[in-house]
Order: sequence, then structure tokens, then C-alpha cells
Amino acid sequence: MNQMTFYTNPESRSVVVEWLLAELEIDCTRVTLDYGTSMKAPEYLAINPFGKVPALVDGDLVIYETAAICAYLADKYSDKGLAPALDDPKRGLYYRWLFLAAGPWEAANVDRLLKVAIAPEQEMFVGYGNYNTLYQAVIKGLTEAQPYLCGAQFTAADVYVGAGILWELKMGTLQPHPEILRYVENLRLRPSLQTIAATFS
Repeated sequence: MNQMTFYTNPESRSVVVEWLLAELEIDCTRVTLDYGTSMKAPEYLAINPFGKVPALVDGDLVIYETAAICAYLADKYSDKGLAPALDDPKRGLYYRWLFLAAGPWEAANVDRLLKVAIAPEQEMFVGYGNYNTLYQAVIKGLTEAQPYLCGAQFTAADVYVGAGILWELKMGTLQPHPEILRYVENLRLRPSLQTIAATFS
């Protein structure tokens, strides 16, 4: 019996995990929480002290970072092929994309949204340096990614990174580039994306 419980809200990063669940063709118990109320309730704060979603409970295990949930599910259901094998050299590439998106890329986007300006002399303290450096690194990475981030294999990294790109394009916060648009077109061919397509259109 599947013991996983997924705490979610349709207007949150939970949609990333929903895409992955669709790709994995698995289901779990869903608990929808509301901002400012049930997300901040003591019983949920005991699960995720940040009072945010998504969070996944699998037996006694609690995971509450979106990228971590994606990586965990890809490994738990390794037979679905959504992560390179541990002895596959592309495993490192897979990790690189996941950590880039969850770390420097996320930070850079939040800084831009909050209008935080990074002065040149401050760049050494910032993981992404400056936004242009990050953007060029992403373009270079996507140029090398054909058709997906790990080559022919579609992975959980494509779900996590791809969802971020699709959302930024929708919001107009990411400058379109031919490599970005090529990558996105490949993602849109995934039947699983149709389950949440409205979120990114």
C-alpha cells in the first residue's frame, strides 16, 4: 500500500512535483493546504517548519524541498528511468542541473524579483556572481543538452529545471533565446506536461 502523502497547493511549486508524479505514473494521498492558514497550522509546521508546500511524507520520512522531492522520487522509482544510474557519468550532469536550479538560479531570480542589485565588488560573495553570468551558463548548458539536460534521457532534472523555465517565460522574467525555446518545445512534447499545461500557458 502506498503510504506517501503529498502536501500541496495548486498555486505553488507543488505543480513541479505534480508533473513528476504524472511522468512517473504514480499516485499518492494529496492534502491541499491554504496560504496563511493550514500551511501555518502547528500540525503542518511539525512537517515543514517553513510552513510552505510542497512537502512529501513517505512513511517516517519527511522531505520538504522541491528539488529534493524530485530527486527522491526519481530514485525511489528508479525503474521509470527518470535519473541516470549511479554509475552513469551523466549522473554528475544530472546533479549539476538540479543544484544549479535549486541554488544559484533560484537566488538570482529572487534577487531580481526583489530588485536586489549585486555590485561588482559583491559578486565574489554571491553564488551566481551576476545574473548575466548565470544566464550565459544556462544557455551554454542548454546548447550542449540535446534534446534533454542529460542527452536522450528525460530526467527529474528536466521536470525541475523545465518547470522553472516555463514559469519564467510565462511571467516574462526570462529573456527568450533560441536554445531556451528549442528546449521548451521538446518539453511540451511530453504527455505528462499536459496534466499541468494550464499552469504554464
